[in-house]
Amino acid sequence: MEGIFEVQSNIMLLVRLAVLAVVIFAFISSLTYSAEAYRAAGKWSKQGWTIVLGIALVLQFVPIGIMLIQLGLLIAALVFLADVRPALSSLRRR
Repeated sequence: MEGIFEVQSNIMLLVRLAVLAVVIFAFISSLTYSAEAYRAAGKWSKQGWTIVLGIALVLQFVPIGIMLIQLGLLIAALVFLADVRPALSSLRRR
């Protein structure tokens, strides 16, 4: 029975590391574009995205019992990577 819990623990560790990698990438990516690029793309402000993604990053290191908040912030990071970042990247190529 202990082997099952060890496997589950290892899987959860891999999931946490993957989530951490996504949030770090999104946070650093949000810092690389100028505030004007966010306005030109018609997206939420750079300051807003940086604050939300920064909070998401900090909460990945804080062991809080409310996983719903961390899930919501992960979704915010995924939205940034799927919607905002491509819009900002398309402005840079032109």
